[in-house]
Amino acid sequence: MCERYVVPDQDLVERALAPELRWWHFSASFNVAPSRYVPAVRLHEGRSEAVMMRWGLIPAWAHGDMSAGHWLRLSCSALESSPLFRGPWLNGQRCMLPFAGFYTWRLTPAGYRQPYFVHANGRPVFAVAAVWDRTETDDGDVIEGCAILTVPANAPLESIQTATREIPAVLSAEDCETWLHGTPAAARALLRTPPDALLTSHAVSPRVNSLACDDEGLVRAVG
Repeated sequence: MCERYVVPDQDLVERALAPELRWWHFSASFNVAPSRYVPAVRLHEGRSEAVMMRWGLIPAWAHGDMSAGHWLRLSCSALESSPLFRGPWLNGQRCMLPFAGFYTWRLTPAGYRQPYFVHANGRPVFAVAAVWDRTETDDGDVIEGCAILTVPANAPLESIQTATREIPAVLSAEDCETWLHGTPAAARALLRTPPDALLTSHAVSPRVNSLACDDEGLVRAVG
């Protein structure tokens, strides 16, 4: 499961995803946690739009009430049946989050949670499928939040993860256009387990467990 991830440099993201409208501003971050505002690309009046969204979807019906809960991720197997996500999904509220990689944890026999960094071979930037929604508080404040979609892990990552068997839904470069512009059926077909060779992982320092740490050393392999 994705609890933290890495956002690449803005210039790299814009070269890789080439959004037509750009309203975002961000820098590389090596320890992105829930509730942070993160870069996302979505469709707006037929054009791809680059914006900042909160990682954590609050349903429109919650009227901005944080106590109603916020959702970080959803398994693609529950996409059509979830009362929280069915509306955004059928309304075409899909977006992509640019990743340089994400972290997952393996529970060791000693009961220690060893973090691993997962990244795509040969792709310094890759897109992860997500959905978004907009909610408005009674005071008129608008919150736009997103939730990552997850798929069953491939064999290499399944052997690492002990708490879950799901990973973020990685989109190929060729599929990004369909994800934003395609029908729900065409987009749904893209949510599949990635090939074993696409993603690689290595153990990293437990410093990633602290939100006070946000530096390139977090993704370096440890023995």
